[in-house]
Amino acid sequence: MPVIHDTSFVDHLAPNMAVQFLDRVAASSAAEAFRFPRGEAWESVTWAQAGERVRRLAAGLLALGLESEQRVGIAAGTRYEWILSDLAVMCAGGATTTVYPTTNAPDVAYILGDAECRIVFAEDDEQLAKIRGHKNELPHLMKVVTFDGAADGDWVITMDHLAELGEKYLADHPDVIEKTAQAIKPEQLATLIYTSGTTGRPKGVRLQHRSWVYEGAAIQAQDILHEEDLQFLWLPMAHSFGKVLLSSQLACGFATAIDGRIDKIVENLGIVKPTFMGAAPRIFEKAHGRIVTMQAAEGGAKEKLFKKAFEVGIKVDRLKRDGKSVPLGLKLQHGLFDKLVFSKVRDRFGGRVRFFISGSAALNQEIAEWFNAAGILILEGYGMTENAAGATVNHPDGYKMGTVGPALPGAQVRIGKGDEVQIKGPHVMEGYHNLPEETAKAFTEDGWLRTGDKGSLDADGFLTITGRIKDLFKTSGGKYIAPSAIESKFKALCPYTSQFMVFGNERNYCVALITLDPDAMAAWAGENGMADKSYSEVVASPQVKEMVAGYVEQLNGRLNRWETIKKWEILDHDLTIESGELTPSMKVKRNVVEDNNKARIDALYAS
Repeated sequence: MPVIHDTSFVDHLAPNMAVQFLDRVAASSAAEAFRFPRGEAWESVTWAQAGERVRRLAAGLLALGLESEQRVGIAAGTRYEWILSDLAVMCAGGATTTVYPTTNAPDVAYILGDAECRIVFAEDDEQLAKIRGHKNELPHLMKVVTFDGAADGDWVITMDHLAELGEKYLADHPDVIEKTAQAIKPEQLATLIYTSGTTGRPKGVRLQHRSWVYEGAAIQAQDILHEEDLQFLWLPMAHSFGKVLLSSQLACGFATAIDGRIDKIVENLGIVKPTFMGAAPRIFEKAHGRIVTMQAAEGGAKEKLFKKAFEVGIKVDRLKRDGKSVPLGLKLQHGLFDKLVFSKVRDRFGGRVRFFISGSAALNQEIAEWFNAAGILILEGYGMTENAAGATVNHPDGYKMGTVGPALPGAQVRIGKGDEVQIKGPHVMEGYHNLPEETAKAFTEDGWLRTGDKGSLDADGFLTITGRIKDLFKTSGGKYIAPSAIESKFKALCPYTSQFMVFGNERNYCVALITLDPDAMAAWAGENGMADKSYSEVVASPQVKEMVAGYVEQLNGRLNRWETIKKWEILDHDLTIESGELTPSMKVKRNVVEDNNKARIDALYAS
């Protein structure tokens, strides 16, 4: 059931992101481009308004002396100003270097220094302090532009000051932005994204203009998104997943509502009412868990109705996906449940969602089916920073649950030695910045990007990812274990889970460390007479241990004997980005967690 697309668009790509943006401004000048919170209200700007602001900021960068391919850092969370800054860098011929707002000061200094950034956009005083504290290590940095921080009028200036410099520069050079944009070659450096990694210093991934232009054009060619769509964007723009959604917007012309505050996602969905959103699996797991636990708390007839609705919904969904007819009785039941249950679930996400896009980690198939039963399609895709985020994606009219879809049109995916997924196409990186040996290791002898992921392709070209090769381990009994597959199953079973981490390399059985979601556990505590207890007290209670034990028992019933979890422990804290145990894209840094809990894991193997 592959969706076949014409790949001739690859021969007619815009030369760079600057031209792509300017073309979009010209084509859609009066249409809404961006929407963003200002206090309690949302402000909207057209493509023409955004274009004019970007022109002035880009001219300001040129007035400061920015030259072709010189790096400009952005140390900020996801917000409208981040996108303006990035587009201004593109239009000035520079290369954006991304810095997560959660990055510690020494790593910020390393990234800006390694990239030899000439200018940095810093969100606020917190980000400014990180840069100021390491100013002596940044000899190339000539100016800092702040969104909300305190400027000194010299080394640190405001966005408005930069725009004023640009306005003066444009008065003397009125067509400088158009000329600069036209001069940018497709192979010119557009972005340096430093991967957070799990060990050692982050590596700067060099992505060219053609990579981003191709990604957006590939989405447009598949007819997935259109000008009338509305995106809600919260993903970290410092991550390639966020950036590829921006390139898709430039290609397709839809509007985007932006707010990077994770705790506001569900609230914002109800206000913005988007037609689609990209997210990491953790967001869907959390939403699924919250809805399920809320219904369980209701109990009685409402809980029974809810469970029956999803039992029917999943049955109907599977019949449809298998191309089979739905019996009349089942169809009538489904219609009733859609009004009573599923419509209310859809309303929690704004009521207009055509689909969600899930990426950055594996999404459990059972959770995807649960959402689909409620009429919310989650299209899983796959990629990595080294190939500008998008390598494969499912299509609304041709998807397979449990897969990450076929390769984007104009690109290729193959399975190499050791079942490694390998990628080739216009989106693949130039290499790692200042790391020729690491770059060489990243490619096969015949030029394919090595992903480090284990997978398989079916007869229709749909890719299934079975785990990271380096995360696979072998028990002392000689059995290979893919921990991510076990972990994903537990998250689908237990709605209170935040993280479930399986260990057992060279051991005679598997163990797990478990963290529980603070929001879900706060609600559980209130319903079980423990509202006055702290999170650590709640998760250490006999009642919670008994509850979790029941879910572990259910999990073990679904596993091979050698995969079963013999012992486990609940941690007294959830994993966070700030603690260094999660990457900014919410992936678990398994080796960090294992090192931090070595004594605890060893104790689980004590006789």
